[in-house]
Amino acid sequence: MAWRRSAASSPVPRRRPSRHGRHGREDRSPVVRPPLPPLDTRAERFDLAVGTAAEFLRSAWSELEDVSFEVADMPPESDADGIPRWQTLREEKRIVIFRLPVERLGHPHRDDELHRRMMVEGSVFRAAAEYLDRDPWDLGPERFRYF
Repeated sequence: MAWRRSAASSPVPRRRPSRHGRHGREDRSPVVRPPLPPLDTRAERFDLAVGTAAEFLRSAWSELEDVSFEVADMPPESDADGIPRWQTLREEKRIVIFRLPVERLGHPHRDDELHRRMMVEGSVFRAAAEYLDRDPWDLGPERFRYF
């Protein structure tokens, strides 16, 4: 028969609280970190600015409803005027905005998010104006009247 300790013999010694759990892993940081804000890249901000400006122009001008606004990184080649910021293809009903030339060659007078977005939107407006053969200020006349 197995050896047994009697209940009346000696009190059971109290165990010291352990620092570690069953496998020695209790006091460690949790596996899942707190939720982090989503990554926001320059390319995503550029796409968002082009998309919102394009939607405004489509809603204001019926000629632009079927036009596809696209974003590309770089133009295939430079022309006589230098590196183009956009390309308008009337036969294909496409306007392509080139992200890197707009971001790197455009110099906003303040280097903050608002002015960078205004620079991108200005490029979209100028490209749409070239597509429609109009002045860029004619595309959103009510938007710029504050008086």
